[in-house]
Amino acid sequence: MSALARWFNANGFKVYGYDRTETPLTKELFKEGISIHYEDQIDLIPNQLYDGKGLVIITPAIPKSHKQMNHLKDQGFELHKRSQILGMISDQFTTVAVAGTHGKTTTSSMIAHLLKSAGLDVTAFLGGIATNYNTNFIANRGSDKVIAVVEADEFDRSFLTLHPDIAVITSTDADHLDIYGNKDALKDSFKAFIKQVKAAGKLFVTEAVANDLDVSNTKIFNRTYGLNRGQFFASNITIVDGFFVFNYCDEQYNIDNIKLGVPGFHNVENAVVAIAVALALGASPEEVKAGIESYTGVKRRFEYILRSEQIVFVDDYAHHPTEIEAFLKSLKALYPDRKITAIFQPHLYTRTRDFMDGFAESLSLADEVILLGIYPAREAPIPGITSEVIFEKLQVSAKVSTTKSELEGLLADKDLEVVATIGAGDIDQLVSPIKQQLERRYHVG
Repeated sequence: MSALARWFNANGFKVYGYDRTETPLTKELFKEGISIHYEDQIDLIPNQLYDGKGLVIITPAIPKSHKQMNHLKDQGFELHKRSQILGMISDQFTTVAVAGTHGKTTTSSMIAHLLKSAGLDVTAFLGGIATNYNTNFIANRGSDKVIAVVEADEFDRSFLTLHPDIAVITSTDADHLDIYGNKDALKDSFKAFIKQVKAAGKLFVTEAVANDLDVSNTKIFNRTYGLNRGQFFASNITIVDGFFVFNYCDEQYNIDNIKLGVPGFHNVENAVVAIAVALALGASPEEVKAGIESYTGVKRRFEYILRSEQIVFVDDYAHHPTEIEAFLKSLKALYPDRKITAIFQPHLYTRTRDFMDGFAESLSLADEVILLGIYPAREAPIPGITSEVIFEKLQVSAKVSTTKSELEGLLADKDLEVVATIGAGDIDQLVSPIKQQLERRYHVG
């Protein structure tokens, strides 16, 4: 939503917005000239909206009981989903849409960075803050050959409003079962997304996705990618001085000794498809190699908060068992001889209910687990579903359940080596105080 707000603001429209809480992001939007309020009160709706019958855009995160939303409905306003407007904007440009139950924010930001660093005219709508640009929106220069890079969100089937020229699907693991009901319905939605790709377009998928969705029946151009396998792939993957180094290979190019600016085996896979897309859109092998090496990541995606000989602190947005497994496996590969303490906040009651076994299994890769309560987001509590259902299944000897308010005191009594905060809720608000505590204890900075 904030990327859309920035697009309209950059194009001369007056933008107003509501959010439930003030955050560093909303403060940045305010500095950019966007008016934001934090109370669901009808009298806070700007009069200018009524005067011009302005455009009203909503996100699925808004609850059905929202007073302002229901008032605007009653006043005859048509409420547009964020994805509908994104589809309308991107239809003007050559569009790259990145879909997947995880990996899409990093992959889309990588693609945008590669294209922009290669000198192509890019606009990008990202689901996280790209640290190269300190924003989730990149404005194009205004040429007649603009490439739009967008996240294609499967939640609420939002991505079916897009008609991309190039589509990427990073993963189709079961998720959002509160919306889809079962994995087959989710797969059907991804198959429908593939049908949205333009007839002359291209589709890039992992081998797992290709098998899951049976893309062999797809008429459009399609290729698979992965680690050491696929038609585009990374080979000779090594870790050198804390960086992942690999070779890129496809049917036409071989690019050797690429140093990835962000860690993680999963990010090597994301880099492979980002390179493939950039090459398909006209970037040179030399440009994509330089772009990958200068890519600095997305906030809260394997983000180093502290890194010293005494202590390492990493923050990650992972909120699905597969994401947590990929994150912790990469962290263990980077620090094989150090104790890893994972602090996890489950996101949504339904996701906790549906994947409690997977969460316990993936978190058990850590040496020590600290479990916080569930962040509810848009959901009401489900009887019997708390973070304890994960806690009881954890297969680690060192585990503790605590609250956000008690966490700092708990950490003060522990010997720590590698600390990871994990989750998509408001656990990010704990990052700064944890950082300050670790800096004091380990004399970092």
